[in-house]
Amino acid sequence: MPKIALYGRPGAGKTTLTGLLALELAEAGADVRVLKVGVTLYELQAIIYAVAGRPLLDGRDQDGQLLNALGSQIRRINPDALTDAFGWRVHQAEQAAPQSVLLCDDMRAPDVEAVAALGFRLVEVTAPEPVRLARKRGRGDLTAGDDQHVTEAVIDAVPWLRVDNAGSLDDLRQQATRIAREVLP
Repeated sequence: MPKIALYGRPGAGKTTLTGLLALELAEAGADVRVLKVGVTLYELQAIIYAVAGRPLLDGRDQDGQLLNALGSQIRRINPDALTDAFGWRVHQAEQAAPQSVLLCDDMRAPDVEAVAALGFRLVEVTAPEPVRLARKRGRGDLTAGDDQHVTEAVIDAVPWLRVDNAGSLDDLRQQATRIAREVLP
């Protein structure tokens, strides 16, 4: 079961590349599952917004400031809480569909060791700073996460592959095709 974790700064294109890679892999006949380390944070975000009387209508909505704070506090209480839960979901996916390709698009610096220990190949996604910041502003987040926050720190890891997302969506699709060819037998 191939496992790939994409990482990079917010706005670099991790989620976009993950979507394109999932399409490429599916077109090649692979079963693909996208798992997120931070799924618990998104669940908590939805609860908090509902309690505040502002239920989120789209599960992809991101309140970056809230997610930063939740991630910090959960990791303060238990540094392994998010990665332990992620490991459990990876194990469940491996049991349910042993031939699936697992993709993760939200690995953060505190998660690197645990995600790599689960057998994920690391793929770094980069974009020139002005492009990355423009993409981040254009995402329509409820609030932007703080680029200086510990969970947004640059990851110091040796990637299996690097993807430069400085070009067009078609350029990124070509990168996804290349990765899919390397992953599938």
